[in-house]
Parts: sequence; structure tokens; C-alpha cells
Amino acid sequence: MYPIVVRDQDYQETTFKNKKSGRRDLNLRPLAPQASALNHAALRPDFLNIIRYLSKCPLKTWHSRTPDSMLYSPNKNDMNETLLIHLGGLGDMCLSESVFSSLSLHFNKNLTAVGYTRFLNLFEGYFAGTEHIESRKWLYLFSSELPYTPWERIVFIGKDRQGNLRQRWQGISKEPLIFIDMYPDENTSMHVEDYQLMQLAEYGIQTHKKEVAWKKSKRVILYPEKGFQKTKWGPDNFIQLFHALKLEGIDVLILQTPELKVDAEHTVFLEELTDVRDFFQGGGGIFVSNDSGIAHLAGMCGLLTITIFSDFDSKIWHPRGYNIAITHGKDSIDVTLIKEKILKNLSAQSIS
Repeated sequence: MYPIVVRDQDYQETTFKNKKSGRRDLNLRPLAPQASALNHAALRPDFLNIIRYLSKCPLKTWHSRTPDSMLYSPNKNDMNETLLIHLGGLGDMCLSESVFSSLSLHFNKNLTAVGYTRFLNLFEGYFAGTEHIESRKWLYLFSSELPYTPWERIVFIGKDRQGNLRQRWQGISKEPLIFIDMYPDENTSMHVEDYQLMQLAEYGIQTHKKEVAWKKSKRVILYPEKGFQKTKWGPDNFIQLFHALKLEGIDVLILQTPELKVDAEHTVFLEELTDVRDFFQGGGGIFVSNDSGIAHLAGMCGLLTITIFSDFDSKIWHPRGYNIAITHGKDSIDVTLIKEKILKNLSAQSIS
């Protein structure tokens, strides 16, 4: 038994040999309680960890208890399409937008995207369609039976250190599979977006980095959350910052999560990510939070993001667009420091 440390949450993995079948089975237990749908820890579902487990297994150990009659096989209309598989969370999707855009232009939008539709649907304009990975029609991707009708080409954006997933899915791709390693190792200081685009260019596909301009406004949004790491900047700090900005006459509000009730006026709660996106795009401004999937969504939507990092390299993981990264253990982090950064950027911007 040993821990799997993923970017957003820790899991305990137990592998054991099934005495009847002789195969290895898997049990994954979260080490922390399930968080809000808006929390970064909840934005990478348990299913992704199962995929990571499978990617470590030789192909001969893969199995399915699903009857063949339940498996989906692409029809003839799919044969000329490209299948994009992206199993990341909200932040991962936001950092892949430039790759989505480049692939959409290259394949003339003839792409079917498979992943978590809660996140993929934020980018549906790049695809002919989006599909939920946990739908039974996609079980064949992880079963012992592969469909007879392959896709024209498969693009896989993810982590596959031993290459087992690539080897498997190449069997249902007529053309050579395109693999984009989702993020670099921690000893590399290249940002995730640039890292992915660099790999895409190696396949001869013209890349289009989608620049994000700051939508300037006097609005400031704070996003306190319950974190699982002690080094997170806590909710009490955000409440103090809220009151400090109010005293300065700043238009400040709090974006609230269901499990964290904030005792302050001017709070906003939005359940659907599409509503959060529209809320960000509609008013612009400055967004202050810990490193989170919602921070990446805010940056993608054109907000200036002030992001507090605890466990990951901000050079690799900072939100796109105009970002100010503050790092625990490296920078002095207090309410006064954050307030001064907000005020400095509010006074520097020229509102037309």
C-alpha cells in the first residue's frame, strides 16, 4: 500500500491479487473528504486516478467485466473523424485551450472530444461534439475488446509515463496517434501551455497560442475555500482582506463555495461552471485565490489573477493571462501585501 499524490488530491491505492481470476484489482480511497464542485480538489474526479492506474499496467492485465453487447463501436460516420481524449480537471482544460484551438483549425473542427463534459463544454466551440468519458459507450477504451472500426486519428492529452495507454489506443487509430504530455516535470520551468504547444508543433501542426487580454475594471473578486493543505491561505485571511478593501472603497465581492459559508455582505454563489464563466467574462477585474481550477478559469476569462501557490511551481502552473503569483515559503504573504498589490493594479489601469 502506498500513496498516489496527484496534483489536486491524495489517494491511497491498494492493489491485490484476485484469487479466483489471478488478476490484479484496484481499490482507491480518498484521503480527504470530497470537496465542493468549485474546489480544485474536486475538479479531478476519482475516475482519472483509475486511468492513471491502468496506464501503469501491462496490456495483458487490463480487463473488463462489461458484456461485449454493452460496448460501443464507432460507426462508419466516425471513421473520418479525429477523437480527442482529455481526462484532466478544470485547470488542465483551461491550460489546454490553445491546443484545442490549434487542433480545431488543423482538423477543420472535425473533432469529437471525450473527457469530463462539465469542463469540456466550456470549450465546445472547438469541437464537433463533446462526450462524457464515464458513459458506457466509451467503455471500450478501457476494456479487453477493441472496436473493429478505428478512428481516423486519436489525439491523447494526458500522462502516460510508461506508454501503455498510447500503445493500446494506437490500435484504434488509423493514423499515428498524437500524444501530448499534459505537464512537464517539476524540474522544468516551462509553463504548461507552452509545453503542450511545443509538443504539438513537433507533429507538424501549426500552433496558435490564444492570448488573453486583461478585461480591466474596478471589480475585485475573492475566492476563499477550504483546502486540504495546511499551507493554504485560509478563509479568515480572505475575510480580513474583504473588509480591508471595503474600507478603501473598493468594489469587492466574494465568490462562495457550498461548504464554506462566509459571513460577509456581497457574496455570490454560482453552481454551474458556465454561469461562473459568464460572470467572469461579464465584468472583468481582479481575482484573488489560492492555486485552484477556478483561478485558471478566471485567468482564461480575462481577469487579472493574484494566485497564492503552496505546493507547486508557479512558473509551470500559473493561470494564463495577466497573473501575479505569490508563493508560500518564498514570499511574505499577509493581508496588507495582497491589498497593496490590488490597489497598485487598480490605480495603474486606465478605464476607458
